[in-house]
Amino acid sequence: MDTASHLLFGATLAGLSMIQPEVAQNPVLLQAIMAGTLLGSHAPDFDTLVRLRGYSTYIRVHRGLTHSIPALFLWPAVLTPPIAIAFGLHEHWLTIYLWTWIAVVLHVVLDWLNAYGVQIFRPFSKRWHHLDVLSLFDPFLFAIHAAGLLLWGMGAAVPSSMFSIIYAVSALYVAIRFVQHGRLVRKVHKQLAQSGACHVVPGLHWFRWQFVLETDRYFYTGNIRFGHIAVEDVYAKDQPSAVVQATMGTDGVRAFLQFAQRVHVCFTEKQDGYVVEWRDVRFWHNHRLPFGVDVTLDRNLKVTGTSLGWSKKAWDPPYV
Repeated sequence: MDTASHLLFGATLAGLSMIQPEVAQNPVLLQAIMAGTLLGSHAPDFDTLVRLRGYSTYIRVHRGLTHSIPALFLWPAVLTPPIAIAFGLHEHWLTIYLWTWIAVVLHVVLDWLNAYGVQIFRPFSKRWHHLDVLSLFDPFLFAIHAAGLLLWGMGAAVPSSMFSIIYAVSALYVAIRFVQHGRLVRKVHKQLAQSGACHVVPGLHWFRWQFVLETDRYFYTGNIRFGHIAVEDVYAKDQPSAVVQATMGTDGVRAFLQFAQRVHVCFTEKQDGYVVEWRDVRFWHNHRLPFGVDVTLDRNLKVTGTSLGWSKKAWDPPYV
């Protein structure tokens, strides 16, 4: 999820921690847990700093080892000692660790629910896992957690009871989205009468999704609005060529292929050479494929330039 949502969940987790009497009765311990949940809810995304080394490095690292199973335990282990020392709560280190661990786990799970996904099983597997259930920013979850935080700040509700209800509603909401997503995947397969890998990606609206279906020869992209399926574009799978092969050794293409899952590649001949476009069809928008890498070559198939990343505005779908 986006940074603001992660931090919001970190704050509401601190409110939920008051279900423990020792936390509810100890304001200093609550403050320490708040520090732990806020830091833990953002810690896996500390890997965004590698973007300073270039976008290809960012793609390789982001949501990789920092979001893996070992990291779920390492982040709290790193964060808990200085928090316990700073607040003078050495005897409560296990409680601080527990809630910091929950914050880290929640961060990774929320990212797992997104279409971008995580490499949660690294270092054992570099495969990307994504459940395509929530968009990067979910208005409903943000609204109920923000409302809870506001009511807590105003002293208008008992935090332990209120946040227990909010987290129960959040879990139920995610479960409903799972059911909705599964039905839509089956519906796309049935209506298009095609077998193959199908990704149904959520939008900000509860009843608006978009999909991509890959078959042996084509990629089908389209929208689902209130259960109605409409195919927007069909992309043929191009045959490998010497021009495409000449780009395989570039750093941008290697980084892209490490992440991308529904790869479409094509090239255009120019007066002074070629432009090869690698795209991940999962992230289509408005009849375009905005995520990928462009490689320019001269007439001798020598690489003269690469450009890796997104060619869309942040507020445009897909929200990943």
